[in-house]
Amino acid sequence: MAIDKKFVDQLLNVTSKAALASSYLVGKKDKIAADKAAVDSMRSNLNNFDIQGQIVIGEGELDEAPMLYIGEKLGTNKGPEFDIAVDPLEGTNFAANNLPGALSVIAIAEKDNLFKAPETYMEKISTKVNDKNVVDLDYTVKQNISNLSDYLNKNPENITACILDRPRHKEIIEELRKLKVNIKLITDGDVSGALLVTEEKYNVDIFLGTGGGPEGVLAAAALDSFDCNFQGRFLFETEEDKKRAKKMGINDFGKKYHLKEIVSGDSIFCATGITSGDLVSGIEIKDNEFISETLVTHKSSGLKKLIKLKQKLR
Repeated sequence: MAIDKKFVDQLLNVTSKAALASSYLVGKKDKIAADKAAVDSMRSNLNNFDIQGQIVIGEGELDEAPMLYIGEKLGTNKGPEFDIAVDPLEGTNFAANNLPGALSVIAIAEKDNLFKAPETYMEKISTKVNDKNVVDLDYTVKQNISNLSDYLNKNPENITACILDRPRHKEIIEELRKLKVNIKLITDGDVSGALLVTEEKYNVDIFLGTGGGPEGVLAAAALDSFDCNFQGRFLFETEEDKKRAKKMGINDFGKKYHLKEIVSGDSIFCATGITSGDLVSGIEIKDNEFISETLVTHKSSGLKKLIKLKQKLR
């Protein structure tokens, strides 16, 4: 079933208001306060919706997140049942230090249609290319780049790969350099990193590496509307991680998940800029108004575009 388009406008308002709330703390060197402002705003607005919502990706489990925790019920308890995935402040360091790319992000799907991802790392790969056997999490970096080069009819030096700048990616980055691939290193924000493959204007052909599992689910919700390829595999490093995963219904710890296994059916995704980055512009405040820019997708209606809103400050 399609999700009513009215929820697009409502969710757009939720992430815009959360981004505004967090924007007042940009550059204040306090990532906890910046995150809390976004969380408080998002939770308050979601609770006004006529929905039966449940957080499946949130700020953490109940013992570590007092609000927007995994399993929290939101809304008036009237209306449709939704799974809700949130990252009220994606890129807490970006906001705290006034760096580009901080976002407020939300995705919704009908009940049981969004993957309940544990708070653990995930190996990820995303591309615009959806044909089978071109790019795959099981292939080597060299094989993926070679296949992608052939498919796109480009030399490897004309391919751009986006990856988080982390010590754990040292070998991948060295391999990409050997292959003479252009590398776009990002310091945080792997939701937006994964989404840079959606449009040619971003000039990114492949996103790869290991990042947060919850962020992988959020990115998949948007990538689905763009008909992109996404694969993810969770990394469970401790027995405690595995126990928590089992509680969420995960028994095959080495399973590779394809996009349709992560998000199914209809979905809405909104990512509003707090500070300006590659994906969207940040919050601007002028006189008694603020301007927000949001990447919005709604799968069933084919909506996938940047929406600028001008609203009154209250």
